Amino acid sequence: MNILEAVLITIVTASTPLLIAAMGELVVERSGVLNLGVEGMMVMGSVSGFAAAYMTGSPWLGALAAIIVGAVFSLLFAFLTLTLVTNQVATGLALTLLGLGLSGMLGEPFVGHPGVRMDNIHIPGLSDLPLVGGLLFGEDPLFYISILLVIAVSWFLFKTRAGLTLRSVGDNHGSAHALGIPVIGIRYLAVMFGGACAGLAGAQLSLVYTPQWVENMTAGRGWIALALVVFASWRPWRVFAGAYLFGALTIAQLHVQAIDLNSLGFLPGPFYWLLAALKSVPTQFLSSLPYLATIVVLVLISRNRRLTMVNTPASLGRAFVPDR
Repeated sequence: MNILEAVLITIVTASTPLLIAAMGELVVERSGVLNLGVEGMMVMGSVSGFAAAYMTGSPWLGALAAIIVGAVFSLLFAFLTLTLVTNQVATGLALTLLGLGLSGMLGEPFVGHPGVRMDNIHIPGLSDLPLVGGLLFGEDPLFYISILLVIAVSWFLFKTRAGLTLRSVGDNHGSAHALGIPVIGIRYLAVMFGGACAGLAGAQLSLVYTPQWVENMTAGRGWIALALVVFASWRPWRVFAGAYLFGALTIAQLHVQAIDLNSLGFLPGPFYWLLAALKSVPTQFLSSLPYLATIVVLVLISRNRRLTMVNTPASLGRAFVPDR
């Protein structure tokens, strides 16, 4: 039971940054903007969150700094694509490259220094319950924020007038503009929200997951978050499920290698032999499983055009210039 609880807690911790970043990108894409710079904003959030927490001693100030830096960094993308009408795909890729390079330069003085970890919440009585105690009542605050974020985004998009307005901008920006809706302003706010979420997701890595700073510590998680939005057909609760699926794949390959088969004699034969077979697989292949799963899922989805188009914002990635 203790081993199972430890594995589940680790999966939750690994899934949280994917969920936060993907929820922010979902709102961005629902407004009709395709921002491929999630990886760059995440890594900038990681370095700024670590630096602020290290210098102030407060992980909360670190998280706040990461949110601000992510939002400000996203403004560069918004200015280029929404005001100067540059290509969204090329600009997003450039933003990722800029974030990776700039974070490496800014974070160099902090390499090797111990970080300030955000403590887990402890509720007397509830946190001590077997199995579910630590899993539901003893997690870090960013886990609970991620769950609230899913609920809030789902409610906002499908239960409020403002959410309907945002979705209308993403589905047909020309008609929305004709009705007097400020298309550019709404998209600016959506991009900033996505940047803030990406920054917070990056801070989770350097303040909770591994409280330290190493260059390129996001390790492709921003790309997985982008794939999650497509995988979930732009639906918040599907993003939630997908994030935990990919988080489980990320953690499974670590625990498979650490398992002592001699201590698992109680497992049914098929499961025992499956674990034995996995332990014989090279660790490099197991480490690539989350990324291979991302590619496989995107290929399967792209084969079914009808499924892909069901919830896809019709104006996604299309530039908008008023009165032209």
